[in-house]
Amino acid sequence: MGKRRVDGGRGRRADVVKSKRPVKAARSNGNKRFYLVLAGVAVVGIGLVGWSIARPRPAFQVTDVKATPAQSQGYLYGNPNAPVHIIEFGDFECPACGEFANVTEPDIRKRIVDAGLANLTFIDFPLIEVHRNTVPASEAAACAADQGKFWQMHDRLFSGQLEWNGEATSNPKKVFQRYAKELGLDTEKWEQCFDSQQHLTRIMGNRAEAERRHVDQTPTFFIGTKMIPGPIPYDEFRAYVDQAAAQVAMQSAARADSQKKAGAKP
Repeated sequence: MGKRRVDGGRGRRADVVKSKRPVKAARSNGNKRFYLVLAGVAVVGIGLVGWSIARPRPAFQVTDVKATPAQSQGYLYGNPNAPVHIIEFGDFECPACGEFANVTEPDIRKRIVDAGLANLTFIDFPLIEVHRNTVPASEAAACAADQGKFWQMHDRLFSGQLEWNGEATSNPKKVFQRYAKELGLDTEKWEQCFDSQQHLTRIMGNRAEAERRHVDQTPTFFIGTKMIPGPIPYDEFRAYVDQAAAQVAMQSAARADSQKKAGAKP
């Protein structure tokens, strides 16, 4: 029986010794795999950090800017006392706004606004959710307005939209600087204004005004008392202006008649 115990003991010990060798190998292989995975994670982590540092960022951070519709201030073109008032809510990076500005708006300015039938106010509505460079474009235009050349910059931004939009560049300032120089602006003053984001509150106030009026697309027009989503062709636009002018004429006639009757009373 003792022999069987010894043999049995040895047998168990031998089994233990034999079984320890593959266990060590398995642990060694597992450790290698663990360190390889750990190294891979580290490499990926370093890459993510590098990408986070190097990736393009929006030129302007607007999320912390608090503005109200009371801070809105648009840009007027034409006679302030014109009988019909046209308001356009537009986004400088919006392709439909660009098409309207380049194709239809020149006729509207010449044949309606310059003719004294109406005036036009542009209010920027930057769609920051979809257009990365729209707020910098609004700032570029506002800084040009400081030197009396908003509409020149407005036109240049829309005509050159494809070279500065978010798909074309993450640094639109260089393009805007070139425009400022082309337009004969004091580029040093313009750059100081642009870099300091001097008009950011006004721009976000304009956005707040668009939201207050329930504008949900660009361009959108207010012609007289009507809200018209656009863009729309010139003939349709002119029809809305004529309708608004007729309404203004009727209201003026009604007021004049009321005043005449009031003056005739003993």
